Amino acid sequence: MYESPFFTPPPQLPALQARTAELGFNMGSERGTGNLLQILAASKPGGRFLELGTGTGIATAWLLSGMDQHSTLISIDTDPLIQSVASELLGRDPRLTLLTEDAEAWLNSHFAVLPPSQSPPPKPEEQFDLIFADAMPGKFIARDQALNLVAPCGFYVIDDLLPQPNWPDGHAQEIPPLLYTLSSDPRFVSLPMAWASGIAVLVRLPPLPKPNPLQFLGPQPKHR
Repeated sequence: MYESPFFTPPPQLPALQARTAELGFNMGSERGTGNLLQILAASKPGGRFLELGTGTGIATAWLLSGMDQHSTLISIDTDPLIQSVASELLGRDPRLTLLTEDAEAWLNSHFAVLPPSQSPPPKPEEQFDLIFADAMPGKFIARDQALNLVAPCGFYVIDDLLPQPNWPDGHAQEIPPLLYTLSSDPRFVSLPMAWASGIAVLVRLPPLPKPNPLQFLGPQPKHR
């Protein structure tokens, strides 16, 4: 039941996968990851989406396939050769903005004066309804910056939490502390899943209503 024949892949996927194989790029997102991103994007009409780590654009295509025509997606990567595949096959989509720059610097630019914990909250137009952190920035470095840019009721998604053949030595030891830190953040609820390459989905809780100071004063006398 949970196999890829039941997915609705983006039409550009075969071409993206072929170009990815030609380049020998082995960090493209799995179909299960893409399908989940597609579903989450479809739940946010008119949404703002951020992808940290374009790669060749496989996950980018899945996100675009779930977005409506009023949504926008910013996707960032440092490698112009790898990202050029996404530019060639997806770049004509007006909803997509591809940035070839360092994602950590891009995230830090939103908190240039104070660290995220001391900065005022981002304006609503600066926040995102979904952030897919598929690179070191936003996941292992500059993570607080990324989390602060998630809008209330928005999603923060990471993958590759199960052992991968391309992991460097020692990377496996970094996963449990990452999940513990994310699950301990009181602003979010989280769901780690043994799905695809291993995924965690966090949802930012809506802000608590501000208390009415009059409710603590008891019944007020009526004035005649």
